[in-house]
Amino acid sequence: MATINFKGKTAVWNHHLSVPYHTLEKDKGNSLEGKNDSENLIIEGDNLLALKALLPKYQGKVKCIYIDPPYNTGNEGWKYSDSVNSPIIKNWIGVTVGKEGEDLVRHDKWLCMMTPRLKLLKELLSDDGVIFVSIGDHEVGNLKVLLDDIFGQDKHVGTFVWKSRAKPTNAGNAKFKAQKVAEYVFAYSNKISADAVLFNVDSVKERTYPNSDENGNFRVTTILTSNRGTFRRETMRFEINGFAPNEEQRWKAGYDEINSLFAAGRLDFNDGVPFRKHYEQDEDEMLYPLYTFMDEALTGTAENGKSELNMLLGNAHGFDTVKPVGLLKYFISISTNPGDIILDSFAGSGTTAQAVLEINSDNKELEGRKFILVEMEKYVESITTSRVQKAISTYKYQAGFTYYKLGPDIEGKKILAGTNIPAWDVMAKYVHFLATGKPVDEVTVAKKTWEITATKKGTGVYLIYTDTLDELKKLAITRDWLETVKDKVGRKIVYAPACFLDKEILDEYNISFVQIPFNLFTRK
Repeated sequence: MATINFKGKTAVWNHHLSVPYHTLEKDKGNSLEGKNDSENLIIEGDNLLALKALLPKYQGKVKCIYIDPPYNTGNEGWKYSDSVNSPIIKNWIGVTVGKEGEDLVRHDKWLCMMTPRLKLLKELLSDDGVIFVSIGDHEVGNLKVLLDDIFGQDKHVGTFVWKSRAKPTNAGNAKFKAQKVAEYVFAYSNKISADAVLFNVDSVKERTYPNSDENGNFRVTTILTSNRGTFRRETMRFEINGFAPNEEQRWKAGYDEINSLFAAGRLDFNDGVPFRKHYEQDEDEMLYPLYTFMDEALTGTAENGKSELNMLLGNAHGFDTVKPVGLLKYFISISTNPGDIILDSFAGSGTTAQAVLEINSDNKELEGRKFILVEMEKYVESITTSRVQKAISTYKYQAGFTYYKLGPDIEGKKILAGTNIPAWDVMAKYVHFLATGKPVDEVTVAKKTWEITATKKGTGVYLIYTDTLDELKKLAITRDWLETVKDKVGRKIVYAPACFLDKEILDEYNISFVQIPFNLFTRK
């Protein structure tokens, strides 16, 4: 399999592992009460940090991811901002990515930005989930190989081609050039192979059954075909019920099958010409084909997307290109079911949230789909959040959302310095994830043992910890603590500032000691 190489790849390939965990702090003022308000999330902040913060609760739980990253056209004004410890990359931080021909590493910067985000998105995606990534001509080739590298070439579900523009450009020489009216959407599965991904497909309700007999309503189709040229089959010109096809025709099937249909009353002779009967009760529903070419009538265009945004926020929002709600509804509908989680970490104007709300409303779902939006730009309140609020109000959706901002990070040096000591429950959620790889919603601490008790079945994880620095320095795994847990069966993973037991005793009681904060970011 081909792999992609780019400047800075070595520095960023595993950068997602060193990104510190951040807490998420609720902003009540920007939240909106309603159904699913605790499950629909809008997060303000760098999406790399936000995706890492989502891991403890959402790892492997997101059924559909849609992202619309910068297309790297040279006109977007995006800046590389990831804090990567590499001399090469440090020169890029905070600098606007230049145009083609002016910035010789613009494609490298884009790939360095995308890599850790795609790595974290892969961790958040469920085993049977699908990620959809929109892209234009500038990075379509690089993105395809990068997705192959991260997800696996065998996980490529398909490449959708979306007609994004309907109106031609007639200014200057544009009318004499090939005009770009299409964008691309790559779809990849996660754990299961691409062949195992089966999308939801709507049924076609256009069949009619105008005829009837004692067996029920039926329709008829021809059972004869051409017997000319390469289609000629003399063995399929036989007599049934006194009828034999002429030299230019033959039956569509062999003698045994046609005779079986006749014996079962599935042939209808109209003026001596045979037709096949299809009874309504025998037929499966006819399904719309799921083409990878997406017509504008099905999804809408960027012009439709802008009009939809204008209707909610007026014309002064400043977005020139907006994905239409129909496009997002299409991807979400074919890949999710009621109760599933949809994530968009390049949320932009918030189209994904509106699409989720519309699907829930259209289907009158009791347990609706849930959305998570992440946006770092300044317009997250005035555009992204405002759009969702206006959509809920205007179209009377029974929904709400919780607005979060990125809180402080959990970083070892800061804890040692006493400048950033997380509360026990915040730390407990995090170490439970590190120890087990399984997220939990809420945790409590068992008195004396310091065992983390989760809402799900306990896993033998202990956190000897306090958020007071002076007290934290005094805590350790001791003989007294051992007396409280020695009778517990199974492995015990213990996070603590220190351990006063020797290795033999730890092994005897199946205890794994993880020193905090020094090994805080190492999963055991």
